[in-house]
Amino acid sequence: MAAAAAATAAPLDAAGVRLVTSLAPLELARLKWQPTLPKALQGNFAFVKGSASSSYADQAKIKSLFPHTFGQPSVQLVPLCDGANAPAGATPVSASETPVRLGIVLSGGPASGGHNVLTGVHDYLVNRVHKDSVLYGFLDGPSGLIDSKYIECTAELLAKFRNQGGFHCLGSGRTKIESAEHFAKTAAVCKRLQLDGLVIVGGDDSNTNAALIAEYFRATGHRTRCVGVPKTIDGDLRNEQVEMSFGFDSACKTFSEKVAALCADAVSARKTYHVCRLMGRTASHITLEVALQTHPNVALIGEEVQARGQGLSAVAKSIADIIATRALQNKHYGCIILPEGLVDFLPDVSALLGELNELIAAHTTLPANVTAHLSPASAALFSSLPEAIAQQLLGDRDPHGNVQVAKIESERLVAYLVEQELLRRKRLGTYRGNISIVTHFLGYEGRCGLPSNFDANYCYALGQTAAALLAAGCTGMLAAVQGLTLPPAQWSCSGLPLTHLMNMERRSGHDKPVIRKALVRLEDAPFQIFEHSREAWKYQDCYRNPGSIQYDGPFADEITMTLQLERGPEQDKQRKETNQAQQKAKEGKDIKSNL
Repeated sequence: MAAAAAATAAPLDAAGVRLVTSLAPLELARLKWQPTLPKALQGNFAFVKGSASSSYADQAKIKSLFPHTFGQPSVQLVPLCDGANAPAGATPVSASETPVRLGIVLSGGPASGGHNVLTGVHDYLVNRVHKDSVLYGFLDGPSGLIDSKYIECTAELLAKFRNQGGFHCLGSGRTKIESAEHFAKTAAVCKRLQLDGLVIVGGDDSNTNAALIAEYFRATGHRTRCVGVPKTIDGDLRNEQVEMSFGFDSACKTFSEKVAALCADAVSARKTYHVCRLMGRTASHITLEVALQTHPNVALIGEEVQARGQGLSAVAKSIADIIATRALQNKHYGCIILPEGLVDFLPDVSALLGELNELIAAHTTLPANVTAHLSPASAALFSSLPEAIAQQLLGDRDPHGNVQVAKIESERLVAYLVEQELLRRKRLGTYRGNISIVTHFLGYEGRCGLPSNFDANYCYALGQTAAALLAAGCTGMLAAVQGLTLPPAQWSCSGLPLTHLMNMERRSGHDKPVIRKALVRLEDAPFQIFEHSREAWKYQDCYRNPGSIQYDGPFADEITMTLQLERGPEQDKQRKETNQAQQKAKEGKDIKSNL
């Protein structure tokens, strides 16, 4: 114990005086932790091109909007053993005789691991390309790129941010680069800094922006290339090639720990229902993962609610049914979780939101009598809502013209309607329980914590992959790392054409090209396992506590159940066997050292 305390104590200066540091012992330890690189990035590798690509949907329209970047083949980073020749048709990668200059933008909300993308890009440039290569970081997101606000990301600067949470090295923002003026300013900044490439770190909208920038640069003969990196804790930027966006793993582990604590509180005090809203604006991946980890009594999956055509009232009644049944067992407590985007999945509320979005897009000032401009069904629903919720639906829109569902307190709305339904039943004598509901919102807690080992490794690999793509002359690509259920050294790296991920969607009253969001698929294994298990969770106290994020020991490299179930048991089995072998080897070394 004394040795451990001494190891984490504050350092001494030359005079033996104890120095005060603002970093906690764990933060200091994480600064020194070394991510594991995929094999392709550990040594020599070559680029192998795939076949020509298309778009996810609306191919003719996407092609017309991206004539200079549409149809590009994907590229795979293939490791070369020492002395081996590159595969047929492959392009070997080697160090450059001249430095490479790149810029990087952190766009959208923060996600754990972002700083490792920065260090991954930097380390690839100076260690693999040319020692005098330069990385510029644009401040406060895309606005820094437009307004030419940047700093040089040196080794000394980044040493303070390795494996740390947050985006505060550069800051982030949600400005969209979409006007002719914005594109012209972006090009001017890149030209002045003589940038060979630009990395856009963000979600589906930010990477759509990356595709637009890449197209603009090519169309205007600009030398700067542009690639994206998949970031969003919501987990909705994924497909067969993009297995996971970074930040999802750390966020789900953070939320799971807190929801498990609420479950423990409920069963301990035995008098309260906790209704908890989790981040997840347009998809329920976080809620599904947290449900699989913690086993709450009720977990509302927006995609299922939508598929069943359940309206707001039906959802409230179904929850009231479960509470009433538990009351018959003398259980007047429990935990209910739901995604922040639930209102978008409720058919009646979604229809109302769509009409409000169109109404707001068409008027600079909202009409005094909003209901007069709505359909009869939407007008009736809007009039029935609590005043506070109704005002939230009329609040400021996001940059895409949609209601900001994160500002709609759907947990309070659900709690209110459930409470009203139970009071109604109590008056009828069909419910004799006690009603005590406490609401919670878990959101920002999951965005900036110290990244899990998975996210720290994943982001470092994504950063290096992005830098490799740009250094090799690629543009309009998304950096991707696959095989994520395997140990990091066995991951593979590639570049995917951004237009391959796109379709057309209605935004602000107009059809626009966007990267398609990935929703929870009810036919996939994660939801199927959830559906099979939840009946027992409703009435039995099956609560499960996965604990906090681990950074060492046998559970430090655990990945989300979603990823394990989506990517197949054989890969997961191989990963676990490898981890167990590594742990046994480590234990053997520890025993020998003790002897």
